[in-house]
Amino acid sequence: MAPRSGHSLGVLFTYAEADASGGQTEVLRMGCPYANAALLTEPSNDEEENESQPQNHVDKTKKEDIIYSEYLQLNKILHAQVLESSKHNNPVHDEHLFIITHQAYELWFKQILWELDSVRSIFFHGQIRDERNMLKVISRMNRVNQIMHLLVDQFSILETMTPLDFYDFRHMLMPASGFQSLQFRLLENKIGMPEYLRIPYNRRNYQHCFHGEQLKQLNASKTEPTILNLLQEWLERTPGLEAPGFKFWERLNESIFMNLKQKTSHAQHHPNSEMREDLLAELQSKADTFVALFDEKVHEQMMCKGARRLSYKALQGALMIYFYRDEPRFQVPFQLLNSLMELDTLFSKWRYTHACMVQRMIGCKSGTGGSSGYQYLRSTVSDRYKVFVDLFNLANFLVPRTWIPQLPPIVQRSLAKADCCDSCYCSSADESDTSLDSLSLSCEDSRQARCLPRVIPEHVHVKLTNCSTGEGAGQEIAVKKDP
Repeated sequence: MAPRSGHSLGVLFTYAEADASGGQTEVLRMGCPYANAALLTEPSNDEEENESQPQNHVDKTKKEDIIYSEYLQLNKILHAQVLESSKHNNPVHDEHLFIITHQAYELWFKQILWELDSVRSIFFHGQIRDERNMLKVISRMNRVNQIMHLLVDQFSILETMTPLDFYDFRHMLMPASGFQSLQFRLLENKIGMPEYLRIPYNRRNYQHCFHGEQLKQLNASKTEPTILNLLQEWLERTPGLEAPGFKFWERLNESIFMNLKQKTSHAQHHPNSEMREDLLAELQSKADTFVALFDEKVHEQMMCKGARRLSYKALQGALMIYFYRDEPRFQVPFQLLNSLMELDTLFSKWRYTHACMVQRMIGCKSGTGGSSGYQYLRSTVSDRYKVFVDLFNLANFLVPRTWIPQLPPIVQRSLAKADCCDSCYCSSADESDTSLDSLSLSCEDSRQARCLPRVIPEHVHVKLTNCSTGEGAGQEIAVKKDP
């Protein structure tokens, strides 16, 4: 069969096919009109001439308009590199790189503080109760993590300077030290680095490096709510944690120990004695782990030692999100927990990479600020300096999916979609199928009024009761009612 006509580019083919009677039928086949668009379209001579000519444009800038260099304050930034070696009439080429790199670090620290302050504000002012703001929080935390990736990689640029090159001007920097970075200390404090777990610097508190306005900023950062504090309060309000008819912590406790008992019973009948002993030892170890998990006193003791940072109820909330992360309402919170763990990991990587670079540059010599140098930096690469260590340790409590308690339909429905009013979790009245005729709140629970449905039926009557001070007893709460 010979084609009667065709196109080499595969856009349109016309050819003959033999039909059933032995004759020929002309058939049209259409190819992808975009597949070879670049080959089908050739620039005209006019287009080529236009590209070779200078482009006409209108200059919209005026003398009073802001321009690029002014907007970025480049005159200040680009003239902020003053070489100490030049002051000694012996300029060292690599000192310029040293200054630029550290200035870049400080600029990125400033951006991280900007993002963390916005996240803290969302949590602190209750905006997180509207779960639509969760995406904003995740976005900003992911941005912080991307910056931290960059800061870890930035050490490789500094390492293009050899130890001997650094030695040429290092003695001129004393007693200046990276330990004196105010912004890095603010970062640690605002994230939630525990004060009592810090390793002393030259046997003194890290604050001794700061004075005046810097010391005021540092002290203020220690009194403000940290990311860890705000996370704890948020986790304590995990939806479904104490839903009517479903106590997650109790149900989890029952399920785990029931399954451990069954596993132990099966292991005791294992025909191989050596294997039997190993299985029983492993099951006993798991049992000990969960006994400690469900004992609040043990948790408090671990908090005193610094082994745990979150409250007992917040830990329960984190574990519930961890187990039920596939539920629509828990998917974004689970991402938030992951982003916080990544932040901790990146800070650890930053500390470790910094320590390795210092060892490469000066060995085990003392730092320019008088510290032990590498030894001090290496000691900060530990769980003492991890803020969200509890989130990492959730993996200790992994169990088979079949051991995880099944959610009742009421709780499952409440977790089926995000709440645009309160991420904390609706009141018990919202999570029940029964009709709501009245609702009373005690004074200490009056804050839960924010958790009420945004529109309440006309017949619902809400009152404050059981006030210990007597004030406000029977006071009605102003709510928007359905006409």
